[in-house]
Amino acid sequence: MPTAVPERPAGLPRTSSAEGRSGRPAALPRGIGRTAARIAALTAGQAALLVGLGLLITGPARDLWPLTAEDHVDEAFERGRTATLTTLSSVGSEAGNTLTVITLTLAACLVLVLLPRLPMWRQAVFLAVAVSSQALVFLVITLSVDRDRPDVDRLDASPPTSSYTSGHTGAATALYAGVAVVVLSRGRGPWRRVVGVLLLLIPLLVGVARLYRGMHHPTDVVGGIVNGGLSLLIVGRALLVDRSVTAPPSAGSLPADGTRAERHHGTTVVIFNPTVTDEATRVSLRRVLDHNGHRAPVFVETTRDDPGSGQTARAIRDGATLVVVCGGDGTVRTVADALAGSGVPLAVVPCGTGNLLARNLGLPLSPAEALGAALRGTAHPLDLGHIEGDGLPATHFAAMSGAGLDAAMIEHTDERAKSAMGWPAYLLAGIGTLRTPRMGLTLRLDGAPALRRTARMVLVANVGTVQGGLTLLPSARPDDGRLDLLVLDPRGPGGWMRAMGTLLRGRSRTRLAAAPDSVATQDGGRTGVPVEFFTFRRAELVFDSPQSRELDGDPVGSGRRLTAEVRPGALTVLLPSREK
Repeated sequence: MPTAVPERPAGLPRTSSAEGRSGRPAALPRGIGRTAARIAALTAGQAALLVGLGLLITGPARDLWPLTAEDHVDEAFERGRTATLTTLSSVGSEAGNTLTVITLTLAACLVLVLLPRLPMWRQAVFLAVAVSSQALVFLVITLSVDRDRPDVDRLDASPPTSSYTSGHTGAATALYAGVAVVVLSRGRGPWRRVVGVLLLLIPLLVGVARLYRGMHHPTDVVGGIVNGGLSLLIVGRALLVDRSVTAPPSAGSLPADGTRAERHHGTTVVIFNPTVTDEATRVSLRRVLDHNGHRAPVFVETTRDDPGSGQTARAIRDGATLVVVCGGDGTVRTVADALAGSGVPLAVVPCGTGNLLARNLGLPLSPAEALGAALRGTAHPLDLGHIEGDGLPATHFAAMSGAGLDAAMIEHTDERAKSAMGWPAYLLAGIGTLRTPRMGLTLRLDGAPALRRTARMVLVANVGTVQGGLTLLPSARPDDGRLDLLVLDPRGPGGWMRAMGTLLRGRSRTRLAAAPDSVATQDGGRTGVPVEFFTFRRAELVFDSPQSRELDGDPVGSGRRLTAEVRPGALTVLLPSREK
């Protein structure tokens, strides 16, 4: 079990939920008014579009094909009825019933808020608003378009609303497809695709059930699916993609504009890896925190079962206004993953072997000096890389991820050698992995046509410098809204010498284009080029055979796929002030 000392800061008063844990009135998320106005305007356009289609269906187009064939479809369903199908259609129809949809929507929102280690407020609001939006549009449509229900034996009582659109189908689309979006975007593991597909099938089954039971024309069902789908698209774009609604600044956090914030309120939580952060280091960190006005910090250690994610999530729930992470790149990555999008500032204290993020951020490598520099500095938004692959659950990385030579080197580095020698242990392991076989792969960057490559190593990076001061990606910046890609493919001693020369002198990155001295082959690949640089927002890497992979210096198992996407400004980090 993690230990916390003390469990609650002495003298910190309990506050009401309305004020929040900082003792100040809770602030509304920023951008909520503008986002609500955008959703409202687009929803009004959605209603106008569907009303216009309804008036077209019931007016000028009613005698045109395929509308003239709709009665035949309803009659065919009527002729094909059996006792078993009728029972199944009743179950399918009930899945889109108003009471069912309301109940399941409320339940899903509660699950999203209460069960995950970090409440998914944004996803819960997305689901609730999407379902409500389609219902509002449905009411506008039924008041504007008067369409009789099919002239067949109807198995349900006819509600007073118009047949166009199918309210059951629209509500089912918004609910079940909305849950599918959450599962596919936030779920981890291969099961999420199976669950997502099953959820997407439910609205279709509801639509077929409504046709079978004689309650709607086919175009009514299609209209319901379009209504629910447009609601998901509009609300999802605003809340999940554009993310114009952001959390308000914490009471004790530092603002991102570089000014100092009051440091004497709120809770400071220090999450440390006990294998690399000894008691003497923790004592020195306490002194630094106290000197900078952070009284009674809570120290929480990581464990083998929970290397930092759960501890960080609990810190956020408990109102932490500053999180300090003490450990190597793996611990920093885990804490950063849990902090992503929360707005809670992070102070990085390098205590590990590589400390890549700390080096690239210009932090001192002494733990106490690094913490002091951060606390005297300012808050800056930094990018994170979002990555997933076969056998690799979706997560974030702060520094680098790769496959091939570097991952094999990390896999073969002895932990005892790392403890005794530090980062040079990686070099010793690298000598034995130089003969790692060349791999074939396909790259697709930002939706551009696929590129074929061979490589000894591919590296996806948010920062450019590695141990020993070697800059592998000279243009990589952790705050530019992009990620960088290095493709290393030297051939023979001459190729290795050319590669080292390129890396040592630096090379500007290119966008969806290879390095200037590349030579194109007929199949679109490159030959004779030991180093290539790319920059992108989203990259899909598919290897011809399983390759060793690593994530911020930790091996994550072999696989054939990596998908990386930048998350601009997802992490707020305290950085030393730059003297002019």
